[in-house]
Amino acid sequence: MKWTDVQDIAMALTEAHPDIDPQYVRFTDLHRWVIELPGFDDAHDRSNEKILEAIQAAWIEDSDY
Repeated sequence: MKWTDVQDIAMALTEAHPDIDPQYVRFTDLHRWVIELPGFDDAHDRSNEKILEAIQAAWIEDSDY
């Protein structure tokens, strides 16, 4: 996965952190959790606030909260 694979990342985060309400996740934690995902293979410094916002929004949509 790359930073641009927003939907795939969101689904993986839902599976990896099922008890977390994504709307309250800090971007520092979100960044760390994304780079820790199995299959994530992109430069850690290629993310930005816009990408993290898109991932968080997709994760909110994908979660049960």
